[in-house]
Amino acid sequence: MNLKTIIAGAILAGTITSAQATDYVIDDKGAHASINFSIKHLGYSWLVGRFNEFNGSFSYDEADPAASTVSVNIKPASVDSNHAERDKHLRSDEFLAVDKFPDAQFVSTAFTPAADGSAILSGNLTLRGVTKPIEIAVTKIGEGKDPWGGYRAGFQGTTELKLKEYGINFNLGPASESVYLNLNVEGIRQ
Repeated sequence: MNLKTIIAGAILAGTITSAQATDYVIDDKGAHASINFSIKHLGYSWLVGRFNEFNGSFSYDEADPAASTVSVNIKPASVDSNHAERDKHLRSDEFLAVDKFPDAQFVSTAFTPAADGSAILSGNLTLRGVTKPIEIAVTKIGEGKDPWGGYRAGFQGTTELKLKEYGINFNLGPASESVYLNLNVEGIRQ
């Protein structure tokens, strides 16, 4: 074995072992991310809204997507359904109990990619002081350079939460036992 072969092998080995997930901060400041919800109103129509205050980060490695991680913090008091009186009710103890539980968190436990490019993001959601495992169906939207010299990656996710599992027992009727979350996440590479 000659010196060139040894050096080339060392360089290649260093490249392979140093491959890691890339860290991103969710772009909540530029409003390029959103946490939206929808719930049936008495079974007659859909009520839609969002949470205006949240932050988080994720790590993603296209070569090893299963190593991806996500952490998000949400301020439930920032709930916005475009109706001040309803939002006040949503902040009350009957729903989000924001005085007792000012923060909600999601921390991933697994990222399981599928052959079609979609994935299931598993993790623990803490809402109203209750922590439950959830699964989020994820689709990668894209990634690449941005006009400001940075690099971004974006994903969309959807999940369903049963209100009673988080201690929300207000009776909205049988058609309104679940809330659906639509998550749009754009991260800026760090």
